[in-house]
Amino acid sequence: MRLKEKILVKLKNKGISENEIKELLAIKEFSEFKERLFSEKLLTKEEFLKILSEEFQIPLVSLKDLKINEDLKKLLPKDIALKYKIAPVESRENILKIAISDPSDIFVKQDLEILVNKKIEYVLASEEEIKILQKRLYGLEKDTVDILKEVKDLGEPELTEVEELKVDSVIREAERPPIVKIVDLLLYEGLRRRASDIHIEPKEDCLKVRYRIDGILQEAYNIPKKNQNAIIARLKIMSRLDMTETRVPQDGRFKVKFEGREIDFRVSSLPSIFGEKFVLRILDKENLFVGLDKLGFSPEPLEIFKEAIKRPFGMILVTGPTGSGKSTTLYSIIQQLNTPDRNIITIEDPVEYQIEGITQIQVRPEIGLDFAQGLRAILRQSPDIILVGEIRDTETADIAIKAALTGTLILSTLHTNDACGAITRLENMGIEPFLIASSLILVTAQRLCRKICDKCKYSYNVSEVVLKRLGLEHLKDKKFYYGKGCQNCNNTGYKGRTPILECLYIDDAVKELIIKSASSDQIKNFVIKNKGFKTLRDDALKKCLEGVISLEEMVRVTAEEE
Repeated sequence: MRLKEKILVKLKNKGISENEIKELLAIKEFSEFKERLFSEKLLTKEEFLKILSEEFQIPLVSLKDLKINEDLKKLLPKDIALKYKIAPVESRENILKIAISDPSDIFVKQDLEILVNKKIEYVLASEEEIKILQKRLYGLEKDTVDILKEVKDLGEPELTEVEELKVDSVIREAERPPIVKIVDLLLYEGLRRRASDIHIEPKEDCLKVRYRIDGILQEAYNIPKKNQNAIIARLKIMSRLDMTETRVPQDGRFKVKFEGREIDFRVSSLPSIFGEKFVLRILDKENLFVGLDKLGFSPEPLEIFKEAIKRPFGMILVTGPTGSGKSTTLYSIIQQLNTPDRNIITIEDPVEYQIEGITQIQVRPEIGLDFAQGLRAILRQSPDIILVGEIRDTETADIAIKAALTGTLILSTLHTNDACGAITRLENMGIEPFLIASSLILVTAQRLCRKICDKCKYSYNVSEVVLKRLGLEHLKDKKFYYGKGCQNCNNTGYKGRTPILECLYIDDAVKELIIKSASSDQIKNFVIKNKGFKTLRDDALKKCLEGVISLEEMVRVTAEEE
Protein backbone atom coordinates (compact mmCIF):
# COMPACT_ATOMS: atom_id res chain seq x y z
CA MET A 1 0.00 0.00 0.00
CA ARG A 2 1.34 3.42 -0.93
CA LEU A 3 2.26 5.99 1.74
CA LYS A 4 -0.64 8.31 0.86
CA GLU A 5 -3.16 5.48 1.20
CA LYS A 6 -1.69 4.40 4.56
CA ILE A 7 -2.11 7.94 5.85
CA LEU A 8 -5.72 7.98 4.65
CA VAL A 9 -6.41 4.68 6.44
CA LYS A 10 -5.17 6.25 9.69
CA LEU A 11 -7.31 9.34 9.08
CA LYS A 12 -10.35 7.14 8.44
CA ASN A 13 -9.73 5.45 11.78
CA LYS A 14 -9.69 8.91 13.38
CA GLY A 15 -13.21 9.55 12.01
CA ILE A 16 -12.59 11.65 8.88
CA SER A 17 -15.59 11.67 6.48
CA GLU A 18 -15.73 9.84 3.14
CA ASN A 19 -16.07 13.17 1.27
CA GLU A 20 -12.85 14.47 2.83
CA ILE A 21 -11.12 11.19 1.93
CA LYS A 22 -12.20 11.60 -1.72
CA GLU A 23 -10.97 15.21 -1.80
CA LEU A 24 -7.58 14.18 -0.42
CA LEU A 25 -7.30 11.27 -2.88
CA ALA A 26 -7.85 13.70 -5.75
CA ILE A 27 -4.72 15.70 -4.81
CA LYS A 28 -1.89 14.47 -7.07
CA GLU A 29 1.10 16.38 -5.67
CA PHE A 30 2.24 14.77 -2.39
CA SER A 31 3.58 18.13 -1.12
CA GLU A 32 0.12 19.70 -1.62
CA PHE A 33 -1.49 16.65 0.04
CA LYS A 34 0.81 17.04 3.05
CA GLU A 35 0.16 20.81 3.29
CA ARG A 36 -3.61 20.13 3.28
CA LEU A 37 -3.25 17.67 6.16
CA PHE A 38 -1.46 20.27 8.27
CA SER A 39 -3.52 23.34 7.29
CA GLU A 40 -6.81 21.58 8.08
CA LYS A 41 -5.32 20.01 11.23
CA LEU A 42 -6.21 16.49 10.09
CA LEU A 43 -2.77 15.35 11.19
CA THR A 44 -0.08 17.01 13.29
CA LYS A 45 3.50 17.17 12.03
CA GLU A 46 4.53 14.86 14.85
CA GLU A 47 1.92 12.26 13.82
CA PHE A 48 3.02 12.56 10.19
CA LEU A 49 6.67 11.95 11.14
CA LYS A 50 5.68 8.87 13.17
CA ILE A 51 3.89 7.43 10.13
CA LEU A 52 6.98 8.06 7.98
CA SER A 53 9.17 6.45 10.62
CA GLU A 54 7.02 3.29 10.71
CA GLU A 55 6.68 3.12 6.92
CA PHE A 56 10.38 3.51 6.09
CA GLN A 57 11.80 1.90 9.23
CA ILE A 58 13.86 5.01 10.03
CA PRO A 59 14.25 6.13 13.67
CA LEU A 60 12.61 9.43 14.58
CA VAL A 61 14.94 11.74 16.54
CA SER A 62 15.00 15.21 18.06
CA LEU A 63 17.88 17.48 16.98
CA LYS A 64 17.24 20.23 19.54
CA ASP A 65 19.94 19.29 22.04
CA LEU A 66 22.41 17.81 19.54
CA LYS A 67 26.05 18.81 20.09
CA ILE A 68 27.70 20.13 16.94
CA ASN A 69 30.84 18.52 15.57
CA GLU A 70 32.44 21.08 13.22
CA ASP A 71 34.05 18.31 11.14
CA LEU A 72 30.62 17.17 9.90
CA LYS A 73 30.35 20.09 7.47
CA LYS A 74 33.48 18.82 5.69
CA LEU A 75 31.78 15.47 5.08
CA LEU A 76 28.57 16.99 3.74
CA PRO A 77 29.09 20.33 1.92
CA LYS A 78 26.66 23.18 2.61
CA ASP A 79 25.29 23.36 -0.95
CA ILE A 80 24.28 19.66 -0.85
CA ALA A 81 22.70 19.98 2.61
CA LEU A 82 20.65 23.02 1.54
CA LYS A 83 19.58 21.53 -1.78
CA TYR A 84 18.27 18.27 -0.28
CA LYS A 85 17.05 19.80 3.04
CA ILE A 86 19.21 17.45 5.11
CA ALA A 87 21.87 17.78 7.81
CA PRO A 88 24.76 15.56 8.98
CA VAL A 89 24.26 14.31 12.54
CA GLU A 90 27.10 11.91 13.36
CA SER A 91 30.16 10.32 11.75
CA ARG A 92 31.84 7.11 12.82
CA GLU A 93 34.38 5.02 10.91
CA ASN A 94 32.90 4.56 7.42
CA ILE A 95 29.35 5.66 8.28
CA LEU A 96 27.73 9.11 8.06
CA LYS A 97 24.41 9.58 9.83
CA ILE A 98 22.15 12.08 8.07
CA ALA A 99 18.89 13.68 9.24
CA ILE A 100 16.20 13.70 6.54
CA SER A 101 12.58 14.91 6.59
CA ASP A 102 11.28 13.13 3.46
CA PRO A 103 12.51 9.53 3.18
CA SER A 104 10.04 8.85 0.32
CA ASP A 105 12.28 10.74 -2.14
CA ILE A 106 14.34 7.95 -3.72
CA PHE A 107 16.25 10.41 -5.89
CA VAL A 108 17.72 12.21 -2.88
CA LYS A 109 19.00 8.93 -1.47
CA GLN A 110 20.44 7.87 -4.80
CA ASP A 111 22.20 11.20 -5.34
CA LEU A 112 23.68 11.10 -1.82
CA GLU A 113 25.15 7.66 -2.48
CA ILE A 114 27.04 9.23 -5.38
CA LEU A 115 28.00 12.45 -3.60
CA VAL A 116 29.01 11.12 -0.16
CA ASN A 117 32.08 8.91 0.19
CA LYS A 118 30.68 6.97 3.14
CA LYS A 119 27.92 4.51 3.89
CA ILE A 120 24.83 6.49 4.88
CA GLU A 121 22.47 5.87 7.77
CA TYR A 122 19.30 7.95 7.96
CA VAL A 123 17.40 9.36 10.90
CA LEU A 124 14.09 11.18 10.61
CA ALA A 125 13.59 14.74 11.87
CA SER A 126 11.26 17.66 11.21
CA GLU A 127 12.10 20.23 8.51
CA GLU A 128 12.17 22.95 11.15
CA GLU A 129 14.78 21.16 13.28
CA ILE A 130 16.89 20.36 10.21
CA LYS A 131 16.87 24.05 9.22
CA ILE A 132 18.00 25.08 12.72
CA LEU A 133 20.81 22.48 12.64
CA GLN A 134 21.91 23.68 9.18
CA LYS A 135 22.09 27.25 10.48
CA ARG A 136 24.12 26.20 13.54
CA LEU A 137 26.48 23.99 11.54
CA TYR A 138 27.09 26.04 8.40
CA GLY A 139 26.58 29.57 9.75
CA LEU A 140 24.36 30.45 6.79
CA GLU A 141 25.22 33.75 5.12
CA LYS A 142 22.79 36.67 5.02
CA ASP A 143 20.91 37.29 1.83
CA THR A 144 22.04 40.15 -0.38
CA VAL A 145 18.93 42.03 0.69
CA ASP A 146 18.54 41.59 4.45
CA ILE A 147 14.87 42.46 4.90
CA LEU A 148 14.81 41.53 8.55
CA LYS A 149 17.58 43.98 9.38
CA GLU A 150 15.54 46.75 7.80
CA VAL A 151 12.36 46.04 9.75
CA LYS A 152 14.10 46.32 13.13
CA ASP A 153 14.15 50.10 12.69
CA LEU A 154 10.45 50.55 11.98
CA GLY A 155 9.35 51.47 15.48
CA GLU A 156 6.58 49.87 17.51
CA PRO A 157 3.15 50.71 15.99
CA GLU A 158 0.34 49.27 18.07
CA LEU A 159 -1.45 46.37 16.33
CA THR A 160 -5.24 46.83 16.33
CA GLU A 161 -8.14 44.78 15.02
CA VAL A 162 -8.69 45.05 11.24
CA GLU A 163 -12.26 46.35 11.73
CA GLU A 164 -11.01 49.17 13.98
CA LEU A 165 -8.14 50.36 11.79
CA LYS A 166 -8.07 54.07 11.03
CA VAL A 167 -7.32 54.22 7.32
CA ASP A 168 -5.59 57.63 7.46
CA SER A 169 -3.09 56.46 10.08
CA VAL A 170 -2.38 53.25 8.14
CA ILE A 171 -1.72 55.23 4.95
CA ARG A 172 0.67 57.53 6.84
CA GLU A 173 2.44 54.47 8.24
CA ALA A 174 2.58 52.88 4.77
CA GLU A 175 4.28 55.96 3.33
CA ARG A 176 7.03 56.08 5.95
CA PRO A 177 10.40 55.65 4.15
CA PRO A 178 11.30 52.35 5.89
CA ILE A 179 8.02 50.69 4.82
CA VAL A 180 8.38 52.00 1.27
CA LYS A 181 11.93 50.66 1.21
CA ILE A 182 10.90 47.24 2.53
CA VAL A 183 8.21 46.80 -0.15
CA ASP A 184 10.61 48.01 -2.85
CA LEU A 185 13.23 45.52 -1.64
CA LEU A 186 10.69 42.67 -1.71
CA LEU A 187 9.85 43.51 -5.33
CA TYR A 188 13.51 43.96 -6.29
CA GLU A 189 14.48 40.64 -4.72
CA GLY A 190 11.65 38.87 -6.57
CA LEU A 191 12.85 40.30 -9.88
CA ARG A 192 16.49 39.53 -9.10
CA ARG A 193 15.63 35.90 -8.29
CA ARG A 194 13.57 35.54 -11.53
CA ALA A 195 10.36 34.86 -9.58
CA SER A 196 7.04 34.55 -11.42
CA ASP A 197 4.98 35.32 -8.30
CA ILE A 198 5.51 36.95 -4.90
CA HIS A 199 3.31 35.58 -2.10
CA ILE A 200 2.81 37.84 0.96
CA GLU A 201 0.91 35.80 3.52
CA PRO A 202 -0.28 36.89 6.98
CA LYS A 203 0.32 34.21 9.59
CA GLU A 204 -0.56 34.15 13.27
CA ASP A 205 2.82 35.50 14.39
CA CYS A 206 4.44 37.03 11.26
CA LEU A 207 4.05 38.14 7.65
CA LYS A 208 5.54 35.39 5.48
CA VAL A 209 7.09 36.19 2.08
CA ARG A 210 7.61 33.43 -0.51
CA TYR A 211 8.83 33.57 -4.11
CA ARG A 212 7.73 31.16 -6.85
CA ILE A 213 10.92 30.46 -8.79
CA ASP A 214 10.92 28.05 -11.74
CA GLY A 215 7.44 26.94 -10.71
CA ILE A 216 8.33 26.06 -7.09
CA LEU A 217 7.49 28.21 -4.05
CA GLN A 218 10.53 29.05 -1.91
CA GLU A 219 10.40 30.62 1.54
CA ALA A 220 12.22 33.94 1.77
CA TYR A 221 11.41 36.10 4.83
CA ASN A 222 9.31 36.26 7.99
CA ILE A 223 8.56 39.93 8.67
CA PRO A 224 7.41 40.92 12.19
CA LYS A 225 3.63 40.93 12.61
CA LYS A 226 3.59 44.53 13.85
CA ASN A 227 4.49 45.77 10.33
CA GLN A 228 1.78 43.78 8.53
CA ASN A 229 -0.86 46.52 8.28
CA ALA A 230 1.55 49.14 6.93
CA ILE A 231 3.05 46.79 4.30
CA ILE A 232 -0.40 45.67 3.10
CA ALA A 233 -1.54 49.30 2.97
CA ARG A 234 1.52 50.19 0.87
CA LEU A 235 0.66 47.40 -1.60
CA LYS A 236 -2.94 48.67 -1.80
CA ILE A 237 -1.77 52.21 -2.50
CA MET A 238 0.53 51.00 -5.30
CA SER A 239 -2.19 48.80 -6.82
CA ARG A 240 -4.98 51.41 -6.47
CA LEU A 241 -7.11 49.05 -4.36
CA ASP A 242 -9.83 50.16 -1.94
CA MET A 243 -8.10 50.87 1.37
CA THR A 244 -11.34 50.55 3.35
CA GLU A 245 -12.29 47.12 1.99
CA THR A 246 -10.83 44.12 3.81
CA ARG A 247 -13.67 41.59 3.55
CA VAL A 248 -13.74 40.74 -0.18
CA PRO A 249 -11.04 39.85 -2.76
CA GLN A 250 -9.66 42.68 -4.91
CA ASP A 251 -7.58 42.87 -8.09
CA GLY A 252 -5.20 45.59 -9.22
CA ARG A 253 -2.01 46.31 -11.17
CA PHE A 254 1.07 48.50 -11.11
CA LYS A 255 4.30 48.89 -13.09
CA VAL A 256 7.95 49.22 -12.10
CA LYS A 257 11.16 49.82 -14.01
CA PHE A 258 13.87 47.19 -13.61
CA GLU A 259 17.18 47.08 -15.48
CA GLY A 260 15.90 49.47 -18.13
CA ARG A 261 12.63 47.67 -18.89
CA GLU A 262 9.06 48.04 -17.70
CA ILE A 263 7.63 45.16 -15.63
CA ASP A 264 3.90 44.73 -14.94
CA PHE A 265 2.67 43.39 -11.60
CA ARG A 266 -0.83 41.90 -11.41
CA VAL A 267 -2.05 42.02 -7.82
CA SER A 268 -4.67 39.81 -6.15
CA SER A 269 -5.77 40.19 -2.53
CA LEU A 270 -7.67 37.54 -0.57
CA PRO A 271 -9.10 37.89 2.96
CA SER A 272 -7.83 35.25 5.41
CA ILE A 273 -8.22 34.71 9.14
CA PHE A 274 -4.93 36.51 9.90
CA GLY A 275 -5.33 39.38 7.41
CA GLU A 276 -5.31 39.92 3.65
CA LYS A 277 -3.04 37.66 1.60
CA PHE A 278 -1.46 39.19 -1.50
CA VAL A 279 -0.14 37.43 -4.59
CA LEU A 280 1.83 39.59 -7.02
CA ARG A 281 2.13 38.05 -10.49
CA ILE A 282 5.21 39.33 -12.35
CA LEU A 283 4.60 39.88 -16.07
CA ASP A 284 7.67 40.60 -18.19
CA LYS A 285 6.82 41.47 -21.81
CA GLU A 286 10.32 40.50 -22.94
CA ASN A 287 9.34 36.85 -22.50
CA LEU A 288 6.74 37.22 -25.27
CA PHE A 289 8.92 38.55 -28.05
CA VAL A 290 11.31 35.63 -28.36
CA GLY A 291 9.18 33.75 -30.93
CA LEU A 292 8.26 30.08 -31.07
CA ASP A 293 11.78 29.08 -32.11
CA LYS A 294 13.28 30.34 -28.87
CA LEU A 295 10.73 29.00 -26.39
CA GLY A 296 12.72 25.78 -26.03
CA PHE A 297 10.45 23.27 -27.80
CA SER A 298 12.04 20.10 -29.20
CA PRO A 299 12.50 20.18 -33.02
CA GLU A 300 9.83 17.57 -33.93
CA PRO A 301 6.82 19.06 -32.08
CA LEU A 302 8.00 22.58 -33.01
CA GLU A 303 7.79 21.76 -36.74
CA ILE A 304 4.25 20.38 -36.31
CA PHE A 305 3.28 23.55 -34.45
CA LYS A 306 4.77 25.84 -37.11
CA GLU A 307 2.94 23.99 -39.91
CA ALA A 308 -0.37 24.27 -38.06
CA ILE A 309 -0.24 28.06 -37.60
CA LYS A 310 0.21 28.52 -41.37
CA ARG A 311 -3.39 27.36 -41.88
CA PRO A 312 -5.79 30.24 -42.66
CA PHE A 313 -8.67 28.91 -40.56
CA GLY A 314 -9.51 26.20 -38.06
CA MET A 315 -8.84 25.74 -34.35
CA ILE A 316 -5.59 25.21 -32.43
CA LEU A 317 -5.93 24.22 -28.76
CA VAL A 318 -3.14 24.40 -26.17
CA THR A 319 -3.90 22.31 -23.08
CA GLY A 320 -2.30 21.92 -19.69
CA PRO A 321 -2.79 22.89 -16.04
CA THR A 322 -2.37 26.39 -14.62
CA GLY A 323 1.26 27.53 -14.79
CA SER A 324 2.26 25.28 -17.70
CA GLY A 325 3.13 28.14 -20.06
CA LYS A 326 0.00 28.10 -22.23
CA SER A 327 -0.37 31.89 -22.26
CA THR A 328 3.27 32.44 -23.22
CA THR A 329 2.93 29.98 -26.11
CA LEU A 330 -0.26 31.61 -27.39
CA TYR A 331 1.12 35.14 -27.06
CA SER A 332 4.26 34.06 -28.94
CA ILE A 333 2.08 32.70 -31.78
CA ILE A 334 0.04 35.93 -31.85
CA GLN A 335 3.23 37.98 -31.91
CA GLN A 336 4.54 35.90 -34.82
CA LEU A 337 1.26 36.27 -36.79
CA ASN A 338 0.87 39.97 -35.97
CA THR A 339 1.21 41.69 -39.36
CA PRO A 340 -0.55 44.83 -40.72
CA ASP A 341 -2.70 42.79 -43.13
CA ARG A 342 -4.35 40.76 -40.33
CA ASN A 343 -7.15 41.73 -37.94
CA ILE A 344 -6.28 39.99 -34.65
CA ILE A 345 -8.60 40.22 -31.64
CA THR A 346 -8.24 38.57 -28.23
CA ILE A 347 -10.73 38.05 -25.39
CA GLU A 348 -9.02 37.23 -22.10
CA ASP A 349 -9.57 36.92 -18.36
CA PRO A 350 -7.53 38.92 -17.49
CA VAL A 351 -5.49 40.65 -20.22
CA GLU A 352 -2.02 39.74 -19.00
CA TYR A 353 0.13 41.51 -21.61
CA GLN A 354 -0.76 44.46 -23.81
CA ILE A 355 0.48 43.94 -27.38
CA GLU A 356 0.66 46.74 -29.90
CA GLY A 357 -1.23 46.20 -33.15
CA ILE A 358 -3.95 43.88 -31.85
CA THR A 359 -7.33 44.49 -30.19
CA GLN A 360 -7.59 43.03 -26.69
CA ILE A 361 -10.83 42.64 -24.71
CA GLN A 362 -11.11 41.94 -20.99
CA VAL A 363 -14.10 39.78 -19.94
CA ARG A 364 -16.40 41.43 -17.41
CA PRO A 365 -19.00 38.92 -16.17
CA GLU A 366 -20.57 41.50 -13.86
CA ILE A 367 -21.94 43.36 -16.93
CA GLY A 368 -22.64 40.23 -18.98
CA LEU A 369 -19.43 40.34 -21.06
CA ASP A 370 -18.25 36.74 -20.74
CA PHE A 371 -16.26 34.68 -23.26
CA ALA A 372 -19.34 33.63 -25.24
CA GLN A 373 -20.86 37.13 -25.43
CA GLY A 374 -17.49 38.69 -26.29
CA LEU A 375 -16.83 36.09 -28.99
CA ARG A 376 -20.18 36.84 -30.64
CA ALA A 377 -19.30 40.54 -30.76
CA ILE A 378 -15.81 39.84 -32.13
CA LEU A 379 -17.22 37.81 -35.03
CA ARG A 380 -19.02 40.95 -36.23
CA GLN A 381 -15.64 42.73 -36.47
CA SER A 382 -14.37 40.69 -39.47
CA PRO A 383 -11.45 39.05 -37.59
CA ASP A 384 -8.73 36.94 -39.23
CA ILE A 385 -7.41 35.49 -35.96
CA ILE A 386 -9.11 35.25 -32.56
CA LEU A 387 -7.44 34.29 -29.29
CA VAL A 388 -9.98 33.04 -26.72
CA GLY A 389 -8.33 32.97 -23.29
CA GLU A 390 -10.07 29.74 -22.29
CA ILE A 391 -12.94 27.55 -23.47
CA ARG A 392 -14.87 27.01 -20.26
CA ASP A 393 -18.40 26.13 -21.35
CA THR A 394 -20.53 24.65 -24.13
CA GLU A 395 -21.67 28.03 -25.48
CA THR A 396 -18.11 29.34 -25.93
CA ALA A 397 -16.94 26.04 -27.46
CA ASP A 398 -19.87 25.99 -29.91
CA ILE A 399 -19.31 29.58 -31.10
CA ALA A 400 -15.52 29.09 -31.38
CA ILE A 401 -15.85 25.89 -33.44
CA LYS A 402 -18.41 27.42 -35.82
CA ALA A 403 -16.15 30.47 -36.28
CA ALA A 404 -13.23 28.12 -37.07
CA LEU A 405 -15.36 26.47 -39.76
CA THR A 406 -16.26 29.77 -41.41
CA GLY A 407 -12.86 31.27 -42.12
CA THR A 408 -11.27 32.34 -38.81
CA LEU A 409 -8.15 30.95 -37.12
CA ILE A 410 -9.10 30.31 -33.46
CA LEU A 411 -6.44 29.92 -30.77
CA SER A 412 -7.52 28.87 -27.29
CA THR A 413 -6.77 26.80 -24.18
CA LEU A 414 -8.41 23.92 -22.33
CA HIS A 415 -7.61 22.41 -18.93
CA THR A 416 -6.94 18.75 -19.78
CA ASN A 417 -4.11 16.40 -18.84
CA ASP A 418 -3.08 15.52 -22.38
CA ALA A 419 -3.75 16.39 -26.03
CA CYS A 420 -6.12 13.47 -26.74
CA GLY A 421 -8.17 14.31 -23.64
CA ALA A 422 -9.19 17.63 -25.22
CA ILE A 423 -11.35 15.81 -27.77
CA THR A 424 -13.24 13.93 -25.05
CA ARG A 425 -13.63 17.20 -23.12
CA LEU A 426 -15.24 18.92 -26.11
CA GLU A 427 -17.58 15.93 -26.62
CA ASN A 428 -18.55 16.10 -22.92
CA MET A 429 -19.43 19.77 -23.48
CA GLY A 430 -22.00 18.59 -26.02
CA ILE A 431 -20.12 19.40 -29.23
CA GLU A 432 -20.92 16.99 -32.08
CA PRO A 433 -17.94 14.78 -33.06
CA PHE A 434 -18.21 15.72 -36.76
CA LEU A 435 -17.88 19.43 -35.83
CA ILE A 436 -14.80 18.70 -33.70
CA ALA A 437 -13.20 16.68 -36.52
CA SER A 438 -13.96 19.37 -39.12
CA SER A 439 -12.68 22.35 -37.11
CA LEU A 440 -9.62 21.11 -35.19
CA ILE A 441 -6.18 21.52 -36.78
CA LEU A 442 -3.95 20.74 -33.82
CA VAL A 443 -4.20 19.96 -30.11
CA THR A 444 -1.10 20.31 -27.96
CA ALA A 445 -0.37 19.62 -24.31
CA GLN A 446 2.54 21.19 -22.51
CA ARG A 447 4.29 21.42 -19.16
CA LEU A 448 7.23 23.41 -17.82
CA CYS A 449 10.26 21.58 -16.39
CA ARG A 450 13.08 23.11 -14.38
CA LYS A 451 16.36 23.15 -16.29
CA ILE A 452 19.53 21.82 -14.68
CA CYS A 453 21.89 24.64 -13.71
CA ASP A 454 24.76 24.74 -16.25
CA LYS A 455 27.27 25.83 -13.58
CA CYS A 456 26.88 22.73 -11.38
CA LYS A 457 25.71 20.07 -13.85
CA TYR A 458 27.15 16.56 -13.38
CA SER A 459 26.47 13.24 -15.06
CA TYR A 460 25.84 9.93 -13.29
CA ASN A 461 24.50 6.41 -13.86
CA VAL A 462 21.06 5.63 -12.46
CA SER A 463 20.71 2.36 -10.56
CA GLU A 464 18.93 -0.48 -12.38
CA VAL A 465 16.36 -0.69 -9.55
CA VAL A 466 15.23 2.91 -10.17
CA LEU A 467 15.23 2.49 -13.97
CA LYS A 468 13.18 -0.71 -13.72
CA ARG A 469 10.65 1.04 -11.51
CA LEU A 470 10.30 3.75 -14.17
CA GLY A 471 10.14 1.26 -17.05
CA LEU A 472 13.47 2.47 -18.44
CA GLU A 473 15.62 -0.67 -18.05
CA HIS A 474 16.80 -0.31 -21.67
CA LEU A 475 18.63 2.90 -20.70
CA LYS A 476 20.88 1.32 -18.06
CA ASP A 477 24.02 2.28 -20.01
CA LYS A 478 22.94 5.89 -20.56
CA LYS A 479 24.19 8.88 -18.61
CA PHE A 480 21.73 11.08 -16.74
CA TYR A 481 22.36 14.52 -15.28
CA TYR A 482 21.62 16.52 -12.16
CA GLY A 483 22.63 19.82 -10.55
CA LYS A 484 24.65 19.64 -7.35
CA GLY A 485 23.55 23.13 -6.28
CA CYS A 486 25.70 26.26 -6.32
CA GLN A 487 25.56 30.01 -5.77
CA ASN A 488 24.40 30.54 -9.37
CA CYS A 489 21.16 28.55 -8.78
CA ASN A 490 20.66 29.40 -5.10
CA ASN A 491 21.68 25.83 -4.16
CA THR A 492 18.67 24.29 -5.90
CA GLY A 493 20.49 22.63 -8.83
CA TYR A 494 18.00 24.24 -11.24
CA LYS A 495 17.94 27.51 -13.14
CA GLY A 496 15.29 28.49 -15.66
CA ARG A 497 12.57 26.36 -17.22
CA THR A 498 12.00 24.59 -20.52
CA PRO A 499 8.71 23.36 -22.03
CA ILE A 500 7.89 19.78 -22.95
CA LEU A 501 5.25 19.33 -25.62
CA GLU A 502 3.04 16.73 -27.27
CA CYS A 503 1.28 17.56 -30.54
CA LEU A 504 -1.78 15.74 -31.88
CA TYR A 505 -2.16 16.74 -35.54
CA ILE A 506 -5.71 16.14 -36.74
CA ASP A 507 -5.25 14.35 -40.08
CA ASP A 508 -7.85 12.29 -41.95
CA ALA A 509 -7.21 9.09 -39.94
CA VAL A 510 -7.64 10.93 -36.61
CA LYS A 511 -10.77 12.69 -37.94
CA GLU A 512 -12.33 9.28 -38.67
CA LEU A 513 -11.68 8.16 -35.09
CA ILE A 514 -13.20 11.37 -33.71
CA ILE A 515 -16.34 10.97 -35.87
CA LYS A 516 -16.67 7.39 -34.55
CA SER A 517 -16.52 8.81 -30.97
CA ALA A 518 -13.35 6.88 -30.13
CA SER A 519 -12.13 7.37 -26.55
CA SER A 520 -9.05 9.46 -25.80
CA ASP A 521 -7.09 6.28 -24.97
CA GLN A 522 -8.07 4.69 -28.30
CA ILE A 523 -6.96 7.79 -30.20
CA LYS A 524 -3.72 7.96 -28.21
CA ASN A 525 -2.88 4.29 -28.78
CA PHE A 526 -3.62 4.66 -32.49
CA VAL A 527 -1.39 7.70 -33.06
CA ILE A 528 1.44 6.22 -30.99
CA LYS A 529 1.34 2.99 -33.01
CA ASN A 530 0.69 4.45 -36.48
CA LYS A 531 1.76 8.11 -36.46
CA GLY A 532 4.89 8.17 -34.30
CA PHE A 533 3.10 10.33 -31.72
CA LYS A 534 5.45 11.46 -28.91
CA THR A 535 3.91 11.92 -25.46
CA LEU A 536 4.93 14.44 -22.81
CA ARG A 537 6.93 11.68 -21.11
CA ASP A 538 8.75 10.90 -24.39
CA ASP A 539 9.69 14.57 -24.87
CA ALA A 540 10.79 14.87 -21.23
CA LEU A 541 12.93 11.72 -21.49
CA LYS A 542 14.61 13.11 -24.62
CA LYS A 543 15.52 16.26 -22.68
CA CYS A 544 16.76 14.10 -19.80
CA LEU A 545 19.22 12.27 -22.05
CA GLU A 546 20.33 15.59 -23.57
CA GLY A 547 21.18 16.89 -20.09
CA VAL A 548 18.56 19.65 -20.12
CA ILE A 549 16.40 18.32 -17.25
CA SER A 550 16.94 15.78 -14.48
CA LEU A 551 15.27 12.37 -14.19
CA GLU A 552 13.73 13.53 -10.92
CA GLU A 553 12.14 16.52 -12.71
CA MET A 554 10.82 14.30 -15.49
CA VAL A 555 9.05 12.08 -12.95
CA ARG A 556 7.69 15.06 -11.00
CA VAL A 557 6.21 16.82 -14.02
CA THR A 558 4.90 13.80 -15.97
CA ALA A 559 3.63 11.70 -13.05
CA GLU A 560 0.13 11.44 -14.56
CA GLU A 561 1.62 9.82 -17.67
CA GLU A 562 2.46 6.66 -15.73
